[in-house]
Amino acid sequence: MKKTFLLLLTTFILSCCNKDDDQPKTELEKLPPATQTGANKVGCLIDGKAFLPENAPNSTNCFYQLVSGEYYFALAFNNRDSDNNIIGINVGTNSKQIFQGVEYQLLEYVPNNASAAYIFNLTESFTSSTNSGQLKITKLDLVNQIVSGTFSFDIEDTNGVIHQIREGRFDMQFTQ
Repeated sequence: MKKTFLLLLTTFILSCCNKDDDQPKTELEKLPPATQTGANKVGCLIDGKAFLPENAPNSTNCFYQLVSGEYYFALAFNNRDSDNNIIGINVGTNSKQIFQGVEYQLLEYVPNNASAAYIFNLTESFTSSTNSGQLKITKLDLVNQIVSGTFSFDIEDTNGVIHQIREGRFDMQFTQ
């Protein structure tokens, strides 16, 4: 009876193992899920590779502020590559109010526009009319200070290399 019980128990335990758990995640699966709860998660693909903020103070920042009658939204996050270079992504608006359910074109960094930046070792490159993208606000809760959305854009760095920023998603609590 004991041998039968042990055999059944062993068979049950082995059948519960999921071989999928051992499979490496795709780059897209490494990104945080697209939520709208204020989870303080952000990530994107840079040239097909998952890019997440480092686990350090000041590696993410999100604000939506009214200053002198104008609205400013900014989402910024950074990390370091294997050579310790600082890489950052910024997405936001300059003197432009945001609304839930609206998609904004990421263009030049000028007043009344939405734009994005790619930072490599403190050198910023901005979106433009030729290298542009989209920012979509999927949730804007001013009471609980939550902003969620998606973004994607192309950007040319200072060396002339075009980087593809794709599958960007964020669910952040913002400061005012």
